[in-house]
Amino acid sequence: MELNNKILIAGPCAAESESQLQTTAEQIHQLQIPISYFRAGIWKPRSHPNDFSGAGIEAIDWLKKIKRDYNYKICVEVARGDQVQLCIDNQIDAIWIGARTTVNPFLVQEIADRVKDQPIDIFVKNPITPELKTWIGAIERIKAAGIHKIMAVHRGFSIDKEQVFRNNPMWEIPIILKSHFPEIPLLCDASHISGTINYIPEISQIALDYGFDGLMLEVHHDPKHALSDASQQLTPVQFLHLIESLNFKSSISTSTEMELLKHRNMIALIDTQISELLRKRMEIVDEIAKIKQSNNIALLQPEQWKSVVTKYCANALPDPEFQDFIVNFLDLLHQASLKRQKK
Repeated sequence: MELNNKILIAGPCAAESESQLQTTAEQIHQLQIPISYFRAGIWKPRSHPNDFSGAGIEAIDWLKKIKRDYNYKICVEVARGDQVQLCIDNQIDAIWIGARTTVNPFLVQEIADRVKDQPIDIFVKNPITPELKTWIGAIERIKAAGIHKIMAVHRGFSIDKEQVFRNNPMWEIPIILKSHFPEIPLLCDASHISGTINYIPEISQIALDYGFDGLMLEVHHDPKHALSDASQQLTPVQFLHLIESLNFKSSISTSTEMELLKHRNMIALIDTQISELLRKRMEIVDEIAKIKQSNNIALLQPEQWKSVVTKYCANALPDPEFQDFIVNFLDLLHQASLKRQKK
């Protein structure tokens, strides 16, 4: 398979056991997928204290064995200086600074102080919130430490709104970052943007079309039984099929083509979210139908529907043709909803 010199990072979200890491690495190796780094989170900063947070220090020996057995470079997440030192002492090839750490200048500086002039590769993920200045600042701190191989990783941003993807891509931010650091490779963590394997191919291809330098993906030999982020982890076979399906060579040659691509990709993402939200809407309609049936409530609720139409029209473009489209669309949506409830 031709990756066109793209960087490919793969491995499970979290290090769970020696056999889990070994089996995943062995299957990737047997499928002859040319990964650049094998990744695993041995210290996972979790939102809830009861969530699995990685196997910890003992996983370093498991990863060192994988490095010996398959000649893979190893990459792990760090959040503190002592974790960095353990990685350096054990010849771990690369570390990544996670989104929750990037937002904290004190932690980033602590990491930068520990890696100063060390022969280790460092990946800096974007902060959780869409703050370009914070992302740039974190990279600058690592650059100032004399690290020669730095890469930026786009994993999307947490936005407190109803959305289909786990994280909002907001592609314009990593593209601007690339203009600040044209010499630094830019990777896409399609797993964390997607939140489910269903959207990983689309997100990955968009990133490659935008000229990203590679992908960071979560791969687990048995995702159904993963202890964290099960829905967004590919099996090694799914990983192979994904890599074989992607076009790693951008055909963009002019600024006009790039502008068109940006807008087309935005439409593609919006269409994906519209289709998913319509499905979710109909599932809620089904639940409403059950409540109405159980309580002998009439299907048709004119005032409720009137408020829906008012909301849509208030957000519509001030264009008579578009207003007509909205009214016709809502009529079809209403009729489809009523038919489902009648069932």
